[in-house]
Amino acid sequence: MAFLPVRRARRCLLVVAVALLVAAAGTACTDDGGDELVIYSGRNQNLIRPLLDEFARDTGIDIRVRYGDTSELAPTILEEGDNTRADVFFSQDAGALAALGDAGLLAPLPRPLLDRVDRRFRDPDGRWTGVTARARVIAYNTDRIAEADLPPSALALAEPAWRGRVGVAPTNASFVAYVSALIEEIGEDRTRAFLEGLRANGVKEYDNNVLILDAVASGEIDLGLTNHYYLYGEFKERPDAPVANHFPGQGPEGEGTFVNVAGVAVLAASEQTEQARRFVDYLLSEKAQEYFRDETTEYPLAAGVAAIPELPPIAGLRTIDVPLDRLGRDLSASLELIKDVGLT
Repeated sequence: MAFLPVRRARRCLLVVAVALLVAAAGTACTDDGGDELVIYSGRNQNLIRPLLDEFARDTGIDIRVRYGDTSELAPTILEEGDNTRADVFFSQDAGALAALGDAGLLAPLPRPLLDRVDRRFRDPDGRWTGVTARARVIAYNTDRIAEADLPPSALALAEPAWRGRVGVAPTNASFVAYVSALIEEIGEDRTRAFLEGLRANGVKEYDNNVLILDAVASGEIDLGLTNHYYLYGEFKERPDAPVANHFPGQGPEGEGTFVNVAGVAVLAASEQTEQARRFVDYLLSEKAQEYFRDETTEYPLAAGVAAIPELPPIAGLRTIDVPLDRLGRDLSASLELIKDVGLT
């Protein structure tokens, strides 16, 4: 991945091998950014580039953004340590933020910023905060499956009835975080059995959630484990796509739906702390929260901005209530478990 300039055009390329959470990940660096705010973004460029452009225009702060998978960028920051070029890390999931916090690489955020987000969705030690939330759902093809026939639990997807009909993105950060949550909720043995059941069922593997939604919409697969908001991205491309979201685990015996966050942190090594905190403040502003609600259809987390009416309120969902700061302890183990059962 390359640093993509938002307001300037300097660029060079350096390939770095990283093998902490991924077997190998190609990365690239720019020259010293000077007074620029350097953002490592695990959020997709197509989703958030317009908002970052607005931040630069609104604040006059020059920014330089490095886009990549969260599961690539988090170990890159760990490898760089106190020499990291990043001032801010905008992560796709809480587990990566928690891992960096546990490694002592994050600076505490001011209390007024933290207090804008419910405690459930921020670090108890104040090192990072959620910006938006997403539910881990089963997307299904409405032409091929009736709502009444949907599995009550995501764990049921490992049963023979769903052989060859399910898709996952096994090395995607969202899936890895989901596996971490399952380990915390139901234990490693049951989680391993679930993953082994998926593989034995001939689960189809994809590189990312967008491809899963496309495959569900086209009828290539009947169901896919993904995040709720990808459905609305599919509708923008194909308003008549025969796809809907199913929130699993809602019955009295269900394990619940996993709700994760995309979040942000300031690096302890940053020399642009004030600008970095302004960026966090911007992400939690009404303007940015409404952008996420309207453009990415995630759940806004800052107080005062509601989700789109099509989404069930988080407060009304039965959820996997694993403290998000615990997910960082399990990321490497979760990825190793996924690899061990042959899902990569």
